[in-house]
Amino acid sequence: MISLAKLYPDDFGSTNLRDLRAQLNMYIADVREDNRFSNLNTISELAQKMVETEKNHRYALVYQLLKLVLVLPVATATVERCFSAMKLVKTYLSNKIGDEHLFYRLICYVEKELFKKVTNDAVVCRFMKMEGKGWKYDL
Repeated sequence: MISLAKLYPDDFGSTNLRDLRAQLNMYIADVREDNRFSNLNTISELAQKMVETEKNHRYALVYQLLKLVLVLPVATATVERCFSAMKLVKTYLSNKIGDEHLFYRLICYVEKELFKKVTNDAVVCRFMKMEGKGWKYDL
């Protein structure tokens, strides 16, 4: 657990690492004596039980590390999805586009399920409202 915390220096500085080490020792001893923690199977159940028993306040650094472990797979999957999308969106022909344009193309690709809900009428209406901002078009 300490090795994992060392990978996140913004969240766990040297003082926090020292305090985390002490909290972990006390936490392990405390939880071993508490029967409410005996039938847990997952990290999310452990985190929920910490909140239910209010041990998340007493062992704040342990709880912070547990939250980090819980969001890590989601964050990693999202980054992987974005890199995969970039291979498709940023082709040889579009290699010269700016970062902002690339960002918008990636958002549209990665969040395609969300964009499927947007109707053509809504897009046309949005552009019609932009007419006074330098956009001119004939319908």
